[in-house]
Amino acid sequence: MKHKVAIQGIKGSFHHKVAQDFFSEDVEVIDCNSFQDLVNRLIKGDATDAVMAIENSIAGSIIPNYALLDHHNLNIEGERYLAISQNLMVMPGQKLDDIHEVWSHPMALLQCKEFFKDKEHIRLVEDDDTAGAAKRIADGNLKGIGAIAGTTAASIYGLEVIAHDIQTIKDNSTRFFILNTNGRTEADVPDKASVKFLTDHKRGSLAAVLNVMSDCRLNLTKIQSLPVIETPWKYSFFVDVTFEDYADFEKAKKLLDIMAQEFKILGEYKNRKS
Repeated sequence: MKHKVAIQGIKGSFHHKVAQDFFSEDVEVIDCNSFQDLVNRLIKGDATDAVMAIENSIAGSIIPNYALLDHHNLNIEGERYLAISQNLMVMPGQKLDDIHEVWSHPMALLQCKEFFKDKEHIRLVEDDDTAGAAKRIADGNLKGIGAIAGTTAASIYGLEVIAHDIQTIKDNSTRFFILNTNGRTEADVPDKASVKFLTDHKRGSLAAVLNVMSDCRLNLTKIQSLPVIETPWKYSFFVDVTFEDYADFEKAKKLLDIMAQEFKILGEYKNRKS
């Protein structure tokens, strides 16, 4: 099957790197300006799959993306974890003292703030995309300006990395979902799943659901609540679980479908968290 994968950002971005890791180095990608654009391309059939960041080990969950997954009934076919390495790159032949501006996404600038603390000659400028900043520097042959991005962007756009791993917190990773609309999964036998459910306001309702998961030998690895927009002060819960025996998850699905006010499976896939 020929895959066309929608990514947030452009070639050389972290989303592009994940698409290459999941599918192949030469995977065809569709650049998207936003996550909403990414979802639209997937739904319209312009893309067969999509890569969407869902949480970061430092910044936490990307809440709007949970809402996009749910609202558009997207299927999670797989997950990937990517260690985030931020690097300072420039047109070849320049040194750090030659640089007076550095462009990148606000989150990347924030992650690297400590590196620039004693470099008062450099002004940090917010940009829409890490790889996009690198591309504009290369396209314009801009001297005196650097970009913060992954090494893939430097390789694609012919920039030279003059400082590696400049993020303040070195152990920084992002989790990505691989999405489709047809229910396909990468796993022959899944050992992880993402589900959504609603409970009523009765005391102990959430605890009862969690107890069922525990009784069915499911290991809860994440729980995220989102408000139900149409009903003030009511919340839906997005939960990730792992399991050793798929039969245990099948049993839990049947029970939760009865117990919860609403129960939806967002995806069954292979656990990639080591």
